[in-house]
Amino acid sequence: MHRRVALYSGLLAALLAGCVVHETKPLPKINAVQAQQQIPQDELLDVGIHVFEPGVPPELIKDEQALAKRRIYPEIRQAESRYLASELRATLESSSEWGAVRVVPGTVEFVDVSVTGKILESTGAKLALEISVNDSTGRTWIAHKHYESPADLGSYKTDAALKARDPFQNLYSQIANDMLTAREKLAEQQRRDIRRVTELRFAGDLAPQAMGSYLTHDDKSGYHVVRLPASDDPVATRIQRIRERDAKVVDTVNGYYANFSDEMRDSYGNWRRTSFDDIEKEDRLRNQARTRTVLGTAAVLASVLVPSHCGAYNYNCERLTTAARTAGVIGGSASVLSGIKKYSDARIQGQALKELYTETSGGALTVATPAPQAPSTATTTVSTEGPPQ
Repeated sequence: MHRRVALYSGLLAALLAGCVVHETKPLPKINAVQAQQQIPQDELLDVGIHVFEPGVPPELIKDEQALAKRRIYPEIRQAESRYLASELRATLESSSEWGAVRVVPGTVEFVDVSVTGKILESTGAKLALEISVNDSTGRTWIAHKHYESPADLGSYKTDAALKARDPFQNLYSQIANDMLTAREKLAEQQRRDIRRVTELRFAGDLAPQAMGSYLTHDDKSGYHVVRLPASDDPVATRIQRIRERDAKVVDTVNGYYANFSDEMRDSYGNWRRTSFDDIEKEDRLRNQARTRTVLGTAAVLASVLVPSHCGAYNYNCERLTTAARTAGVIGGSASVLSGIKKYSDARIQGQALKELYTETSGGALTVATPAPQAPSTATTTVSTEGPPQ
């Protein structure tokens, strides 16, 4: 009997440990490291941030109930895949540590540094991304690293605060700082080689017969420069002009993504803030429900299982013990019922969050036109005779 009581006591303690609600405070701000000196032009690396994967499990794509339970809303995730990439672009750009920083579709291949990402979790309360970074030589800077951050409540206090700083700016700044750390590990020659490899890969893709011999490649060490074309090489000159036009197209696409993000910023920020409030309420109700249910169950078990210490013929003691047990069972049952009511309230709050998504998905978050896809340079060819068309 005593072992059974000890077992239930231990179970009660374990369950209550999971019911603790931690107070959320404004987070210390993390800012992207700023450039302290001008970077030489031949070491200034361009960055292409590919539109993030929305992170919607394909096996659940048609199961709205399962997606809502995991707080995944496909239409909003599609918008976020562009918006979050644009926020990272703005962070990298503001550091002055990089060349041109653009958000690009998946068809853009030849860029000094490529960033790919996947949304693992995105609500008003938490953001989690999986990020990989590689350079044009094939060198991996960051491999499938998990970045996660709770929302900075300071950004939710006022509309002005929400416009001034994204609630997950710390996460973007951490990615930017990790990229800078990886770049600083490279020697100056390695940085210059990255730019040369990017140019020669672009050239080799357009004119493989004329420009394909300037690079070598193997699966282990990536791309290496064998030699450089002559400064007056007519093919290289024409390809450089094409690359400049290609960059203008990519800039235009990047502009579409930037406009898309700007248009959804206010409505998305308000959705995040409301989502955070609803999630907090739902979690608080579930914690209260769990606590009351556990305590009520424990009270009932204690009333039933705790052994009597009355003597064999001490009837008054037995009556008092029985009355106390009955009261414990009644009180515990009431606590359990109260916990069930709280669970019901939590479900209602969860439904309110789903309705918020339904209203938003038909509103401002989806009215902006997605950026068009940039043409792939992989199918373009260049004649070695005459000017390009």
